[in-house]
This record gives sequence, C-alpha cells and structure tokens, in this order.
Amino acid sequence: MTNSRSPLRIALFVGIVIQTVLMMVPLFYMLSTSFKAQNEVFTLPIQWIPSQFLIENYTQPLQEKPFLRWFFNSTFVATASTALVVLTSSLAGYSFAKFRYPGRNLLFWIIIATLMIPLEAMIVPLFVLVRDLGWLNTYTGLIIPAGGSAFGIFLMRQHMLSMPDELIEAARIDGASEPYIFWRIVLPINQPALSALAIFSFMWNWNSFLYPLLVASTDEMRTLPIGLASFESAYSTNYPQLMAVSVLACIPVLIVFFILQNRFIESMALTGVKG
Repeated sequence: MTNSRSPLRIALFVGIVIQTVLMMVPLFYMLSTSFKAQNEVFTLPIQWIPSQFLIENYTQPLQEKPFLRWFFNSTFVATASTALVVLTSSLAGYSFAKFRYPGRNLLFWIIIATLMIPLEAMIVPLFVLVRDLGWLNTYTGLIIPAGGSAFGIFLMRQHMLSMPDELIEAARIDGASEPYIFWRIVLPINQPALSALAIFSFMWNWNSFLYPLLVASTDEMRTLPIGLASFESAYSTNYPQLMAVSVLACIPVLIVFFILQNRFIESMALTGVKG
C-alpha cells in the first residue's frame, strides 16, 4: 500500500514545489528590481542580482510623493472596512442560519444573486449616491460602501449552520440575552471563519482601485493602489521605484496573514471536514 502511494506522493510534492517556484519567481524579481538602476531592468539575460543595491529607490518616493499619506489612507480604510464587513456579515449570517422568519431564504438568495453583478455595472449609481450624500473625498465614502459583503454573509451563514442549536437553546434557557449569546457564544465558536473573512476582506479593500479612483480625487484622500499608478507616465516609468513601493505595499497584507494564519488554516481544515 505504501509503495503504491509513493509515486503519487512524489508527484504531488513535485507539483507543489513547481507551483511554489512559479509563484515566488515574480516576487523575487520584484524585490530584486526594487534595488536596481533603471538601465538594469530590461537587460537580457535577466539580471537577477543588482550590480549595486540602490536604497534611493525606497527613499525618493517618500520624499517626492505623499506616499506615507497614501499608506495611511489604505491602512485606515482597509482596516475599518474589514471590521465593518466582519461585523455585518456575522450578524447577517447568524440571522440567516439560526432564526426563522418569513422571506428568510428569499432574502438570502437575493443577496447571493448580487455576487453575479460586477462592480463596473454598479459603479455609476454608487458614485451618484455617494456624491448626493456628500461623501466624495471623505473616509466615510470610502469605508461605508465597502462595509457589506455578500460573500461574507454566505461564508458566515455556512459556518454557523454547522453550529449546534443546543448551545444557543441552553444559553437561552439559562437566561442569556440575544446580544450576550452572539458576542459570547456565536462569535468565539466561529473565530476561524471570522479570521478567514478578515483576511479576504482586508486584501480586497487594500487592493481596491476602481472605486477609490472615482471617490477620492485629491492627493490627500488617495489610497495606495491609486498612488502606485502615479509612478507610470505616458513616456517613461521608473520601474525600480515602482517595484520598491510595491514591495512596501505588500507588507501590511503579509502582516495580517501571519497574524491570522493559524485561524485561517483552521477554517480551511473545518471546511474540508464539513465537505
């Protein structure tokens, strides 16, 4: 039995190694290019190691552009939006999973149907609504519309469906209020799903480009993805500096993932068990 499985295990291991290399090569090239001079970017064969490590590629963008402001905007907007998504999705998911009321399933499927509507189809009415509310060039306009997630509601509902009803009923019999049950019982049990949702939501909001591009038109309110686009021009692009700021832009996402990775992996394991 062991010998028959060995070729399959070897093939899986080789496949994982190849996939890892394919994913790491662009990241290594980005990191390498961030230290290069402009004339070393397009050399053939590819120069993987810079002849001279130029720290100026990291320091000049901080001096010439409001990079720190963009970094703060992205961090604040992504963090606030993620917190709002986790809160609203967990509340809605709990409602759809554990409460019975007329129209519950219909309302849930209407929310799921919105996943088929691309952002580009909603961007004009969304922009008009934000403009009429006076939210242009404000943190409110960047955060509130991103505070709801149909995918987040679906994810939390599916996880909460597997939660035993006996836990909730026992708490109610003991006199626990609904807010107490939600905060003290439901949320702790579903921490792996909440962590996975937080990672996904933070990445989506951190990398969001089209919506902030329309809502934030001033340098003070721009987010980092929009700021990165300013390093490109019609006639020339400083690729080493662009790669340098791209490396810096990856750091918060990596930090969030490393903080929540144990819960995220646990969530994936639980999903596999349920399947």
